[in-house]
Amino acid sequence: MVFSTRGRKVRRLLLSLLLLAAWEAGSGQVHYSVPEEAKHGTFVGRIAQDLGLELAELVPRLFRVASKGRADLLEVNLQNGILFVNSRIDREELCGRSAVCSIHLEVIVDKPLQVFHVEVEVRDINDNPPVFPMAIKTIWFHESRLLDSRFPLEGASDADIGVNALLSYRLSSSEFFFLDIQTNDELSQSLSLVLKKSLDREETPEINLLLVATDGGKPELTGTVQLLIEVLDVNDNEPSFDQSVYKVQLLENIANGTLVIKLNASDADEGSNSEIVYSLSSDVPSTIQSKFKIDPSSGDVRIKGQLDYEEMKSYEIQVVAADKGTPSMSGHCKISVKLVDINDNRPEVSITSLSLPIREDAPPGTVIALITVSDRDSGANGQVICSLTPHTPFKLVSTFKNYYSLVLDDALDRESVSTYALVVTARDRGSPSLSATVSVSVEVADVNDNAPTFAQPEYTVFVKENNPPGCHIFTVSARDADAQENALVSYSLVERRVGERALSSYVSVHAESGKVYALQPLDHEELELLQFQVSACDSGFPPLGSNVTLQVFVLDENDNPPAVLSSGSGGAGGAVSELVPWSVGAGHVVAKVRAVDADSGYNAWLSYELQPAAGGARSPFRVGLYTGEVSTTRALDEADAPRQRLLVLVKDHGEPPLVATATVLVSLVESGQALKTSSRASAGSAGPEATLVNINVYLIIAICAVSSLLVLTLLLYTALRCSAPPTEGVCGPGKPKLVCSSAVGTWSYSQQRRQRACSGEGPPKTDLMAFSPSLPPFLDSAEGTGQREADSEHSNEVS
Repeated sequence: MVFSTRGRKVRRLLLSLLLLAAWEAGSGQVHYSVPEEAKHGTFVGRIAQDLGLELAELVPRLFRVASKGRADLLEVNLQNGILFVNSRIDREELCGRSAVCSIHLEVIVDKPLQVFHVEVEVRDINDNPPVFPMAIKTIWFHESRLLDSRFPLEGASDADIGVNALLSYRLSSSEFFFLDIQTNDELSQSLSLVLKKSLDREETPEINLLLVATDGGKPELTGTVQLLIEVLDVNDNEPSFDQSVYKVQLLENIANGTLVIKLNASDADEGSNSEIVYSLSSDVPSTIQSKFKIDPSSGDVRIKGQLDYEEMKSYEIQVVAADKGTPSMSGHCKISVKLVDINDNRPEVSITSLSLPIREDAPPGTVIALITVSDRDSGANGQVICSLTPHTPFKLVSTFKNYYSLVLDDALDRESVSTYALVVTARDRGSPSLSATVSVSVEVADVNDNAPTFAQPEYTVFVKENNPPGCHIFTVSARDADAQENALVSYSLVERRVGERALSSYVSVHAESGKVYALQPLDHEELELLQFQVSACDSGFPPLGSNVTLQVFVLDENDNPPAVLSSGSGGAGGAVSELVPWSVGAGHVVAKVRAVDADSGYNAWLSYELQPAAGGARSPFRVGLYTGEVSTTRALDEADAPRQRLLVLVKDHGEPPLVATATVLVSLVESGQALKTSSRASAGSAGPEATLVNINVYLIIAICAVSSLLVLTLLLYTALRCSAPPTEGVCGPGKPKLVCSSAVGTWSYSQQRRQRACSGEGPPKTDLMAFSPSLPPFLDSAEGTGQREADSEHSNEVS
C-alpha cells in the first residue's frame, strides 16, 4: 500500500516535468526581418528548422500559421519548411509611421498541441518621395512688407521613417527671398519664406520660386512645390500675433470641444481693416482639419474629434488671421500641439495670488506669485520638484511642501526688457519622469526714471525776415524711453527778455507737437539773431525735463528801397537846380546825389545811373556808378539846351532791385551870372561871412563899371579858373570812405570830394555816401583814388 502511494507520486512528478518541458518548447519565439516591397517568394526564414520541427511531421501534425490582420502576406512551404513572402508588403499601409513594424504569426501544430510565436519585422525602404500638400502654392506679399518679413510654409511629408524621412529643403535662387529653416525637434521643422529685398509691384508684379524637398534615403527621392508670389500694391497693416509659435500640450483623452488655446491677433488699422477673421490655413492637411476647429471671430481653437496618442503624437496647425480690408491682409502663426500619454499622471501646477504688473523699481525679494504643485500619484511618482526657466531676474523659493513663491532676484529695467515670459516646470521623480509646465508672463510697470532727451543740444535755424505772422519755423522733438504718461512729452519756452520785450512776443511753441512759430514778422534791421531755449518735460511724477537751445538767424530781404538824402545844394529828396557856366570843361562836378539803404549786404549796395535823354540825344553829363557825382563829359557848346533835366536812378543790388530817383535841373549860364547866383546861394546859407562876400562882389562890380578893361580881364580870369581841372590839395580827392560790402567780400568806396567854389572863396564842400555794413580795415588813399577812377570809367560807359 505504501509502495503504490509512492508510485503515484512519482508518476505525477514525471508528468509535471513533461508538461513543463512541452510548455517551454511551445512558448519560444522566433524573430525574422524582411524589407517591405519584397517580391513574391522572397525567403524569410527556415521556420520549421528554427522551431525544432521535422519536415516529415508538418503535414501529419496539421502545421498551420495564423496571423492577426493580413494573413496572406507570408506563407510556409510545407515541403521544405521555409517561410516566404506571399504578397506585397507595404510597411506604410501596414504600420503607418510607427517606429517599429512587425507581423505577428502564431504557428500551431497538433498531436500534441503546440503554439509558437513568430515576429517578422518589416524593414523600411526609401520607396516614398517627399510630398507637398499642393503642387502650386500662391502667396500674396504686399510691396510695403518690411525686410525680414516671414511667411510660413507647409513642409513636405514622407511616409517613410528614420533617415528615409529625414528631409532637407532648398529654394531656387531669388534676389528677393531666402528660406529659413527652424528645427523644432528631430523630425519637425518650421519653414519660413523670408523677405531679404524690398518689393516693388511696378517693377516685379510676380515671382516664381521652386521649393525642393529631399529625403535622406539612398537613393535620394525629391518632391517639389511651385511657389507663385503675387506682389500686391497695397500699403496697410497686417494682423500680428504676439508669438509666431504657440506650444500647447494636451492629454490624449481630452474631451471634444475643449479649448486648446485662445488666439488674439492685433491690427494697427481702424474700422473694418482691423476686424479680424481667424481660419485654419489652406495648407493644413485634412487629418488636422478633422481634429481641430477655430472660431472665426474669437480665435478660440477647440478640439473637434477624438485624439489618439498612438495615432499621432503631435500636430502643427497653421492659423491665418485675415482682416476685412480690401484687399485683405493676413498674419500667420503656428500652434504646436503635443499629446501626452495617459499611461501615468502628470504633476499639476497652479498659480495663485499673481501680483502683476511689477514696478521696475521693486526691490529684490518681492513676491510676484504663489505656485502650488500636486500629483495624483503617490510615493516617488508624487514627489514634485519645481524649476524656473529661462534664467531671468526671478527665482523660485520653496516655502513648504509643494508650495513655491516666485520671487524677484535682481533689479529690473523696463526700458531693457518690458515683459518676461517665464516657464514653471513641475517634474515628478517617477521613472520615466513626467512633468507639467505653466507659463507666466510678467509685465514690468514703468517708473519715471528717464528724462526727455533731444537729438542735439543746439539747433541753428534760418528764417527770412518779413515772415507771415504765425508761420512755422522749426520743430523740436524729444524722446523719452519711459512709457505711457511718463513718456508723454510737452514743450514750452524758457521765458526771457529780448531787449525790452518778452521772448513770448516773438515766438511760441506748441505744447504737444513741438512746432515753433514766429508770432510776428521778424525784421533783420531790428533783430539779426534770436537765441532762446525750449524745455521738454514729461508727464511723470515727479516730472523730468531737459532743454535745447535754438539760434534763429533772421536773413535779410530787399525790403527797403534806397532813400535819397540830398542832391547838390538843394533840399533832401526833391528836384535840385544847379547853374553851370557855359565855359566849364570835361570832368566838372555839377552835383552829387546822396542816398542810403536800410538793408545790408548786396541789398544795401547802391549804384547810380543817368536815365538817357528823350529822343536818344547824347547828354553832356554823366553820373559816377558808385559815387553819385554828376559831372560833365565834355565842354559845353551852343548846341546844348540851356536848361536840362537830369533824372538819376539809384538802385540797390537786391533781388529784385529797388529803385529811387533824384532830379537835377541844370541851367547853363554865363560865367558872371553863375558867379552871382553862387554868391547869393552862399549868402543865403552862410550868415555874416556870406554878407561880407556879397559886399566884396558889389565893390568889384563897381570897379568893373569904371574900367571895362578891368572887368574884361577879371571875367577872363574867372572863366579860366573855373574851367581848369581840380588839382591836389584843397580841391583834390580826400581819404576814401567805405560805403558798402558785397556778399562775396568785394568792397566799393566813394571819394570824399572837397570842391572849392569857382570864386576860390569859402570852405570846401564834402559829399559822402554812408551805409551800415560791417567795416573792414580802411584801404589807403591810393587804392581809394584808383577805385574812384574805375567808377568814373564805368560811369562813362553807362552814360
